[in-house]
Amino acid sequence: MKANTTSSMEPLRHLANFPPSIWGDRFLYFSVDNLESKAYAQAMEEPKEEVRRLIINQTMDSNAKLGLIYYVYRLGLKYLFSDEIAGQLDKLFKELNFNTWDEADLYTTSVNFQVFRHFGYKLSCDVFNKFKDHGSGKFKEYINNDVRGMLSFYECAYLGTNEEYILDEALAFTKAQLKTTFNILQGNLARQVKHALERPFNRGMPMMEARLYFSNYIEECSSYDSLRRLANAHFKYLQLLQKKELSIVSKWWKDMDFRTITPYVRDRVPELYLWILALFFEPQYSQARIITTKIIILVLVLDDTCDAYATIEEIRLLIHAINRWECVAVEQLPEYIRPFYKILLNEYVEFEKQCGKANIVNASKQAFQEQAKGYLIEEEWTHSGEVPSFEEYVKNGLTTSTHNVLSKSSLIGMGEIVSEEALAWHQSHPKILKASELVSRLHDDVMTFQFERERRQSITGVDAYVKTFGVSENVAVDELMKMIENAWKDLNEECLQLREFSMDVLAPILNLARMIDVAYKHNDGFTFPEKTLKKYITLLLVDPPPTY
Repeated sequence: MKANTTSSMEPLRHLANFPPSIWGDRFLYFSVDNLESKAYAQAMEEPKEEVRRLIINQTMDSNAKLGLIYYVYRLGLKYLFSDEIAGQLDKLFKELNFNTWDEADLYTTSVNFQVFRHFGYKLSCDVFNKFKDHGSGKFKEYINNDVRGMLSFYECAYLGTNEEYILDEALAFTKAQLKTTFNILQGNLARQVKHALERPFNRGMPMMEARLYFSNYIEECSSYDSLRRLANAHFKYLQLLQKKELSIVSKWWKDMDFRTITPYVRDRVPELYLWILALFFEPQYSQARIITTKIIILVLVLDDTCDAYATIEEIRLLIHAINRWECVAVEQLPEYIRPFYKILLNEYVEFEKQCGKANIVNASKQAFQEQAKGYLIEEEWTHSGEVPSFEEYVKNGLTTSTHNVLSKSSLIGMGEIVSEEALAWHQSHPKILKASELVSRLHDDVMTFQFERERRQSITGVDAYVKTFGVSENVAVDELMKMIENAWKDLNEECLQLREFSMDVLAPILNLARMIDVAYKHNDGFTFPEKTLKKYITLLLVDPPPTY
């Protein structure tokens, strides 16, 4: 296969003319004051020890203990007390006495349910049966006045799995009630309800949700002074580290000269770093974030090259070269894409040097090659004008969702917790990964199909569904949204399965689905970041964390 380098005519290109970066080089020159970072780390030590003692306190009431663990979890502090929390929850779950739960109100029951579910314990949703009138089949009227309880119950509904019908009913009921009462609420409770209706916790970006929880629930968090002090120092410590990481990646983007060699690509380094920050925000995964952000940038360059610049002949040549993964393959490529190809191969060599995990780096590389093949299939459909069956589309769409390559890439810098068993599980393409991919592919399609159609005749899941089932676009969109909700139930179910490796290995897969919901719930928040992601970047990486 040889590139056509003799033609003097520029081929027809489907340029997208993406909006430029709204950040420029703002994050390029950040320098970390190591003394300041060290001071925040030291400020965390005393309150951290006090919170640890509270968690393992044997005299604390079980409801109070679960409430404390809930605060710790919502504030993003779980990783500081992993062993202590695991020990306490194991004990509490084994000692569950549902007779005592009959006395618990809706708020307490809902918080306890959330804690067990978020930590992988399948507490039965039957604990909510007592709040239903079994004569009418409706929820009891008195809970309508318990806004705090309904808000927590609403959050529980987003943790439901298949055939947990009471949680389906709870979602419809609590959402309607909260919308009705919102206009008469004031203060923190009004802010809590407003945010939850917009962004349920289980569908949110963990780091962002932790920051907002600290602001919106400061009264609750302040019931434990040590927890408040720990959260204050922790958010400031994390922001310094994360701004440093973004600066490193921004400098790499500039050094690779992507703006010159691929000017048609979306310039979205802060947004892509934010995306990877959603996967894991814990300090020990700093190297993993930097590596995975570089890989998602490489994926974006490949995506926009295929979708918004290259001809079908050039795409075939590029994908063929990526499948070969050899330096000599660069000779077959058009001149403009050769620098990218060299960067791709060189970076993967560097990843292995940095981490020494040849098997994991190889898994990421193979996933990148699969991603490239998926893009070629999409472009062949577009080029031929063929609309595939919905089944064919989804099969390829799971790959082009990017969740396979990103979840495997996230393992590269995670260290020793990525065991052979964990990698083998990832390589088996587990159900949770398929569900996460489906959420991504369909949500992206629902929010971008009209833009893609105006720009060029790209094939989306909406088009494939319309063709396969002979329905209108509106019906197709409704059906795809139902599939997304069912995929979320699969995600929730898979988080409750016992595995012989750390939940941290599984978390990036779940968090990829969460980030898709954040970016694409109302629009294409990635291509047009000022609509959604600008707010997230500003809060997490520009504005200083508040002090309470």
